[in-house]
Amino acid sequence: MAHKHHNNNPFKNSENLDEDIKEETEQSAENKENTSDKTNSELADLQQKYDTLNQQYLRLAADFDNYRKRQAQEREELLKFGTENALKKMIEVLDNFERGKKALENVEDCAKVKESFDLVHKQVFDALAKLGLEVIETEGKEFDPNFHDAVMQTPTSEHPEHTIINELQKGYKMGDKVLRPALVNVATSEG
Repeated sequence: MAHKHHNNNPFKNSENLDEDIKEETEQSAENKENTSDKTNSELADLQQKYDTLNQQYLRLAADFDNYRKRQAQEREELLKFGTENALKKMIEVLDNFERGKKALENVEDCAKVKESFDLVHKQVFDALAKLGLEVIETEGKEFDPNFHDAVMQTPTSEHPEHTIINELQKGYKMGDKVLRPALVNVATSEG
């Protein structure tokens, strides 16, 4: 009876159980190895893709950096030697000519001097006009903050509101670019 009872012992087949566990562990290790090989292969592929993309990015970044440096250098050269700078400098020359012209206006016995001065002034302006210099129109025009700088405002009924009454200093532009706004006196409404 005790022998039969011994047969019902749940631990009787523990040797068989050990073998089952051992088999499962081996299979699990084999599966892990297969999975591990697969994962390593995927990782290698991803690493290769990453390296390729990284190299492309580095080349692109270097190309862009070179492009940016070239652009900055070209911009610097344009500012240094460009037409815009030349025109800005020549505006001062024009100012001096115009001051001289005004000073000579009432000199009766200096017709020849005035004539010569006017001729030189015209030559300078024509040369600058060929480079693209234009005078900003003012008197009688409506005030435009893009082209005019209102340094004076005069309440009047003789002119419509916002109309430029007179010009205090000429303004110049090159195409649509204002090199210097015109200084003007603008009409405002009375009262």
